[in-house]
Amino acid sequence: MSQITGGQLVAKALKRAGVTTIFTLCGVHIVDIYNGCLDEDIRIIDVRHEQTAAHAAEAWSRLTGIPGVAVVTAGPGVTDAVTGVATAFRNQTPMLLIGGQAPRSQILKGGLQELDHVSLMKPITKLSISIQDTERIPEFINTALREAFSGRPGPSFLEIPMDVLDNAVDMNNVLFPAYCRSEGRPQGDPALVEQAAALLDRAERPAIIAGTQVWHCRGDGELLTLAEKSRIPTFLNGAARGCLGECCPYFLMRSRRHALSRADVVLVIGTPFDFRLAYGKRISRDAKIIQIDLDYSELGHNRDIDIGIQGDVKAVLAQLAAAVSPPGRSDSWIEELRQIEDDLREKDRPFLDSDDIPIHPLRLAREIRDFMAEDAVFIADGGDVVTMSAGVITPCKPGRWLDPGPLGTLGVGTPFAIAAKAAMPEAEVVVLFGDGAFGLTGFDYDTLIRFEMPVIGIVANNAAWNQVRYGQIERYGKVRGDAANILSPMRYDLVVEAMGGHGEQVTEPSHIRPALERARSSGKPSLINVMVDPNVFSSGTKQQSMFK
Repeated sequence: MSQITGGQLVAKALKRAGVTTIFTLCGVHIVDIYNGCLDEDIRIIDVRHEQTAAHAAEAWSRLTGIPGVAVVTAGPGVTDAVTGVATAFRNQTPMLLIGGQAPRSQILKGGLQELDHVSLMKPITKLSISIQDTERIPEFINTALREAFSGRPGPSFLEIPMDVLDNAVDMNNVLFPAYCRSEGRPQGDPALVEQAAALLDRAERPAIIAGTQVWHCRGDGELLTLAEKSRIPTFLNGAARGCLGECCPYFLMRSRRHALSRADVVLVIGTPFDFRLAYGKRISRDAKIIQIDLDYSELGHNRDIDIGIQGDVKAVLAQLAAAVSPPGRSDSWIEELRQIEDDLREKDRPFLDSDDIPIHPLRLAREIRDFMAEDAVFIADGGDVVTMSAGVITPCKPGRWLDPGPLGTLGVGTPFAIAAKAAMPEAEVVVLFGDGAFGLTGFDYDTLIRFEMPVIGIVANNAAWNQVRYGQIERYGKVRGDAANILSPMRYDLVVEAMGGHGEQVTEPSHIRPALERARSSGKPSLINVMVDPNVFSSGTKQQSMFK
């Protein structure tokens, strides 16, 4: 009779699902999972905070399409991971969090780190359950992963009590369901696709807004085909950044506000009408709207639409690209928008080339853009400095832009970098932090150093929570506007240097590029602390609906 423990069953089930790496922080409740992972040759990346583990698991899913898995201990281990799970939930990212629990014999007795994790996780997961039977562990892992990828993707949570993990059962009594993710992609209703194509064909001033689901569904090629065939100006947000390159003449960045206010037909793909689109109000009241989304409940949410198509974004884009006709309209609309792009670029040029001290954030963004390798993964972790840089830094390849997403979670930078280097060790990874954001999970540079993951980090240090500060100053004036949002101009580079990484301080614009080059050549996890002007705010921050 062959005996196997619950932790070993966890590892076997994950291995069958294609999982090669877990992110974790150790705890007595979960150590048998490590035992199983060592048996199955699953890499264990141990971090310094459970929030880091959860964020890293999400980034792994986004980068690879393979389920990201975080394993945390009971009680505060699970509660520390909540922010990462909630971020993945809002980002529609499939991942799995496994949490420990006190032994079943101690439930409701006040066992160490005992907590009702399942109820805590239910509002922010696709599935949240407790496994009470060791023999059923593979079944529940399969179910959790299937739920994570079904419909609108999102995280799943499994709680496993310590005695369930430690218990040994007869291997012959364990059923391993075949892990299966359907290769099929739900297509859009053909009649609705034809209606949408006809509406786009008749449009004089059409525009496309393409969001995160374009990348999640790996529909970047289909989006390019549609944009080029229909000659429609296309704007990207969220994880879709990078899905069109600068070689596409219909990819625009800076004229979005004008385009949406003037467009007669807008195609919204895989992105909700949330605060980023002012809940739909950024689009002209007179515009006809076509919306494509994986989630039926998002169709027409916050803004009335004319045609709503539920389906896999890659599949629907392919249908739509086949259905549209080359347009008969003139090029005056795209030329109008290109002129606005040129005008706005010229307006920013003095700041992009500014030699001011403190350093202008746009100068820093331009230096990073010019420095980055073509295949670099760019991670944005911050508030106003990231809003500003998003109009300057454009990834050259799909899937190479990672940001917090609509939950606005700060602290994703170091965890995302850990996942990126673990998943793509040969790729250059560049992280732009706000100084507030770095303070949240920056100590996990220790993880980068221990695992010899050379990333290039840059802190845009304005010694303030500046995105919040702007709104406070606007509402209450300068004196009260600085309440509770001013930080010290800390030498974050020295913190990383003390851990064993490479660190530098930069106070002059001409020193940025040499510092970046030294960081690259150091071969170590590096951090450049760049002092930027605290009294410069991005136009995006000034225009955000939360400040209106």
